[in-house]
Order: sequence, then C-alpha cells, then structure tokens
Amino acid sequence: MPIIFGLLERISYHNEENDFVVAKLREKEKKELTTIVGNLSGINPGESLKLTGKWVQNKRFGEQFHVEMFEVTVPATLLGIQKYLASGLIKGIGSIMSERIVEKFGFHTLEVIEKKPERLSEVEGIGPKRISMIIKAWVEHKEIKEIMIFLQGHGVSAAYSAKIYKQYGDQSIEIVRENPYRLAHDIYGIGFITADKIAQNLGIDRNSLIRAKAGLIYILNQLTEEGHVYYPENQLIHKAKEILSVDEEIVIQAVRELTKEKELFLEDLDPEGNLKAVYLAPFHVAETGVAQMLMNLKESPSNIRPIHPEKAIEWVQQKLNIELARRQEEAILLAASSKVLIITGGPGTGKTTLITAVLRIFQQLKLRILLAAPTGRAAKRMNEATGWEAKTIHRLLEYSPRKGGFKKDQ
Repeated sequence: MPIIFGLLERISYHNEENDFVVAKLREKEKKELTTIVGNLSGINPGESLKLTGKWVQNKRFGEQFHVEMFEVTVPATLLGIQKYLASGLIKGIGSIMSERIVEKFGFHTLEVIEKKPERLSEVEGIGPKRISMIIKAWVEHKEIKEIMIFLQGHGVSAAYSAKIYKQYGDQSIEIVRENPYRLAHDIYGIGFITADKIAQNLGIDRNSLIRAKAGLIYILNQLTEEGHVYYPENQLIHKAKEILSVDEEIVIQAVRELTKEKELFLEDLDPEGNLKAVYLAPFHVAETGVAQMLMNLKESPSNIRPIHPEKAIEWVQQKLNIELARRQEEAILLAASSKVLIITGGPGTGKTTLITAVLRIFQQLKLRILLAAPTGRAAKRMNEATGWEAKTIHRLLEYSPRKGGFKKDQ
C-alpha cells in the first residue's frame, strides 16, 4: 500500500459528524499540493504526516490520495511550527501570537509548551490566564494524538479510531485495552471479527472469558440471519467451541455470565428441563411478547358463530374437489372455534390448501375476510394461491409516518 509524507498545508473540508476530511498536503520535491481525503480526526495545518492509503481518480476533482492510516509527527520547520500553532488547535494562540512564540523560542517552541509552559510569559501578550488556557488545550490535544496513535498501532483504521474516540473520549485506550470486544457492541461498523483482530494485537488470550462471551453473541447473531430465534444450548456450546477454538468449560461459563447479565435468556425445550433454548435478549423479548399477545387473542371471545364441523368439512371438500388429511380437518375445527390459529409446516405440507378451505367456509358464513402479509411479495403470493385480495400489514392497518404508528390500531 502506498505511503506518502508531507506537511499539512490546509484543511479544505471537514465533516464534524464522521471526521471526513479533504485537505492539501505539501510533499517534498513536489510543486503542486496533493489532495488527501479520508477520516483524519485531529489533524491540524502545520503537522507533518505519514499517510498510508491508495491513489484514486475522482471524476470531478482529479487525483486524490485516499488515506487508510496516518501518523502525525512534530513539524520539522519553523514555518510548520507556526502554522501548527496558528491552526486553532490550541485555544489562546492565534496567528499573531504563534509568530511571537516561534520568534522567541524557535525550534524549541513545542518543547517549551510541553515541559516549561511558564516560560510563555516571556512572550508579549501572554499572561497567567492565557498560559492556563494553552496548557489545558495542549494536554487535551496530546491525549487525542496518543489515543489515535495507540488505536492505529493496533490495526484500527483512522475512520474507526475517530468513532472510538468520539464514543469513549479520554478513556479510549483504557477501555480498548481492558475489553476490545466492547467495540463490537458500541461502535457501528465494528463487528466481532474486527474486534477479535484488535484483541489479538493487544495480546488477549484466545481462551479468555471476554472473548468467549463476545463470540457467543456474534454466533447467535449469525444464526438469526439463518432464521433462528433461539438455538439449543448443547448445539450452541459445540458450535462456539469449534468456531472460536476455545475450551468447552469457557463457553459454558460464558453462557452463565451472559445469562446473569441478561444478554442471554434460557428456556426449557423439554418438560424435564434437560434441554435449553438460548435466546439473545431482543429475540426473547420479541418471542415472549408475541406469545403473550397470541394468548390474549386466544382468550378473548370469538364472534364466529358455531358450525357443524362434519358438514363443513364435507361441503368444502366437494366444493374444492379435494380430500383433506386428518390434521387438516383438525385445523379447520380449530379455526372455526378459535380467535387465533397458527399454521406451520414446510413446503408441500398442505398449508395453502388448508387456508383456502378455511376461507371458503368463512365466506359461506358471510364473514368479512381480510388477508395480510408482512411484505408485498408475500401478499402477492397469498393472492395467487387463494384467489382472495391480500394486502401488506402496513397498508391494511394504514401506517402513518406522521403519527409514527397505525391509524387502525384497535
């Protein structure tokens, strides 16, 4: 990856939300200024920079150097020191004052500010109050630089270094050293894989408890992408052991601790309690919430008038020219007597046939029928399968962005 060196001449653009910067760099032995772009938190005109990145061709602005990593060194010239101090970096020093300070102390300017700030009183216009302001600003600036150097030295890109500093402030180094896996939880864009690399650079034991805990959260999140709301505990422990290359005892301990911290929830999968389901907290809240709402619906009175089940089943089989399986007949009886019915099953198990049969019976009872699906594609598929109009849930309940909810919410 290309590396360039130079003096930061000026900052043309700075987005304070994400620290994206467009700036001009003066490289040695180059007449034209180089345009540099990237997440360059904390840089200031006058600083000498070592930049790692790649050359890109912007259609509008021409050749630019896209910065992936950067290091700041002290300015090497008197002009560089003067620009550095006049950049607004240190509250209490402007362009005129920076000229006076550099004229007084020359190449020792930064050393004086760092080690003997009381000597600044030798400069015309600098009194005790301004010296205090300069000391405070210098310390803050130094902390930022140390944090950025530390993070980038452990494989964190400039973009993420800026995000980490914004999140943790002057505690960044302490927090990352103590538990780099917090980054996967706190910093958008940093996942377990990236945090794990940082942890290895910091020398954290691969068999550590903090790694096992973060790894379990990562694995369960990956499993949700495959459609799993929970995962059997014994299978999860085996999977984590293999993926993370850690001892089984550590994984078991991690499950226990995460459960105590309410990051994970366990539910029985069998009456004896020998098999457990492991949930991530948000999915446990969602599933138990849905279950409670279904129970409330189930226990509320039904407006469907009683039907003669045998006659209804015989009638719908003749009407649709089908023969229902025993389980399908049982489902029709439940649908006719319950406020809510959940139908599950894999492809080809007769779900569509069952739904069509139930709809025909309800139609014969002169009931108002509404079909809804989570997505437009699912609604279209439902319409094609049953012949009845189907809407998305948002359309059926008339979602209102202004209200932030549904107009029909009773």
